[in-house]
Amino acid sequence: MFDTEALYKKNYEDTLAHLEYQKERPDFDREDVAQALEALYIYEGQDWDGRGELKEAEISSSIAAYEAFLSQN
Repeated sequence: MFDTEALYKKNYEDTLAHLEYQKERPDFDREDVAQALEALYIYEGQDWDGRGELKEAEISSSIAAYEAFLSQN
């Protein structure tokens, strides 16, 4: 079976690292990050049949990383 907790943690860390990297770019716009988070909320709410635990872990960890990033920046 898959380890959804490990997937969640890895995706969270990878997403947060990517956002921190993007922050250093000269064309970085915090509003773009906020809009991407809104898109993730919509995607999460669609809850397609057959999505499964792994995809749910990926989506929820991405949302958590975006929220953490925006709260700190």
